[in-house]
Amino acid sequence: MRYQRITVAAVAVAVVATVAGVTIASAAGSSTTNQPATAATVRTATATVQGTTETILVDAKGLPLYVYKPDTPTTSRVTGQLAALWPPLTATAPTVQGASGMLTSAATANGRQVAYNDHFLYTFVEDSPGRVTGQGVQNFFVATPNMSAAASVPAQSAPTTPPHSYGY
Repeated sequence: MRYQRITVAAVAVAVVATVAGVTIASAAGSSTTNQPATAATVRTATATVQGTTETILVDAKGLPLYVYKPDTPTTSRVTGQLAALWPPLTATAPTVQGASGMLTSAATANGRQVAYNDHFLYTFVEDSPGRVTGQGVQNFFVATPNMSAAASVPAQSAPTTPPHSYGY
């Protein structure tokens, strides 16, 4: 009886994706030593906030970042259902691009939460890149690169009635 020899060649699969302007390439079964730099955890962007064009802070995905007025420099008061609507920005080694403030990461109930000039940062589930919808809602205010560590969040004009009711 005669047997046929079957040869199986390895097939490599390459995946290329662009995330926040950074091209990431990966190949199965191989290793690369030149990996692209990751996107900054926090960067600046221009957005319209309540009818005014402003420079704001955004996350690596371009989502607007907010601060919560009742927070202190050492305590995040956003937990539970509130954190589900206003997800905290977390990173163990945060980086900033386009802003000169101090970026830190502190252990909170939410994990290693990112703070800019001692203000913890959050996103809003109803926002998308370039779309700011949470300004003044439930004591959240858009984070800007010129926020100082010494001053509290400025009392900005807030809608008298939040645009959404979340029932908590």
